[in-house]
Amino acid sequence: MTETDIEADVAEAQGAALELAKLSDEERKTTLYEIADAIEARTDEILAENEKDVEEGERLLEEGEYTQALVDRLKLSESKIESIADMVRSVAEQDDPLGRTLSARELDDDLELYKVAVPIGVVGTVFESRPDALVQIASLALKSGNAVILKGGSEALHSNRILFETIEEAAADAGIPDGWAQHIEAREDVDRLLEMDDSIDLLMPRGSSAFVSYIQDNTSIPVLGHTEGICHVYVDDAADLSMAEDIAYDAKVQYPAVCNAVETLLVHEDVAAEFLPAIADRYETADVEIRGDERTREIVDVAAATEDDWNTEYGDLIVSIRVVDSLEAAIDHITTHGSKHTESIVTEDDERARTFMRSIDSASVFHNASTRFADGYRFGLGAEVGISTGKIHARGPVGLEGLTTYKYHLEGDGQLVATYAGEDAKPYTHTELDADWSPGRLSDE
Repeated sequence: MTETDIEADVAEAQGAALELAKLSDEERKTTLYEIADAIEARTDEILAENEKDVEEGERLLEEGEYTQALVDRLKLSESKIESIADMVRSVAEQDDPLGRTLSARELDDDLELYKVAVPIGVVGTVFESRPDALVQIASLALKSGNAVILKGGSEALHSNRILFETIEEAAADAGIPDGWAQHIEAREDVDRLLEMDDSIDLLMPRGSSAFVSYIQDNTSIPVLGHTEGICHVYVDDAADLSMAEDIAYDAKVQYPAVCNAVETLLVHEDVAAEFLPAIADRYETADVEIRGDERTREIVDVAAATEDDWNTEYGDLIVSIRVVDSLEAAIDHITTHGSKHTESIVTEDDERARTFMRSIDSASVFHNASTRFADGYRFGLGAEVGISTGKIHARGPVGLEGLTTYKYHLEGDGQLVATYAGEDAKPYTHTELDADWSPGRLSDE
């Protein structure tokens, strides 16, 4: 794609964004159902294209260029495609994120101010190998009235092409404006996108911290980054150890290739002698490689953990374990080595749980639950564009609300600022109104 081509595509997306913002929720919802049906109808085609990516991935795995975790993320199946279609329908069923009155205030009689949710506009995304990411992002963008520029990883090239084609055709048949979704493939196009601060309203990269930092350092467009998940489970000395074992196992084994899988297990010294042999046996049955600190290795026979292990997102069947002498030590470890993604404490002591949850500065903090729950679908958001570990605009799983901003509507009846200025200025009433009122409602009544 030439520089002229990508500029034309982004310009088309800008125009489509203005049209999308005017569509009714019913129109957007119906289109998403059409997309879900189209994905299921083309299951065989999608699987055939996906197999090309998987075969290439397995070849590069043998050559040492890819990891098993990356290849696992690539693979689709009939059941996976069915779950992707169900995810699209789940997004369709979410409440309309647009047009909601976030707050309302009377400035004076017949002068009312409304803060109203609106789309962001044109969103650019760069994401990793999972083909379902393209569908999630496109579905959320459509439901929230945003145009979207999609750049997937080259490892999922064929899968992304067929999925994008399916989405684009179904949306066009449903009457969605052309150009609302754009698919780019060349890496150099990303650098051109970074320069288009006058056309793109938000960038959402999904990848390593280094990659997200590169995006942030090379653009003036606002960036909502999805970086790695160095997630922790802390087993407190007041934990139900059977529960702790199940949670630690689920958090690592249920799907190790994703960002909300646990990477480091912290265990209080008072329960380490009882807990570690049990969880080590469970992990061994699932072929999990354990790397432990010196105190862990005094209890179970595992490989030695290095300092790098505490800062590593494995995305694989590998876990590091450290024995700590207190809740405070666990918190300090997470603060030092965590990525502000998701952490969990297993304890029957509610006060310790509250201390942990108040002290940890991560997007999601759990009590007696697996880190794998950190997910837009599981949170009831329909799906997610990514998980933001930053603090501005959106945090944690970014669903529809994270893809909206707001503007102010002022409903008046000929009022002038001069009336409220000078020695004889009329005072404002500044009375808060019910936020479920919509613009114009007061004057209509």
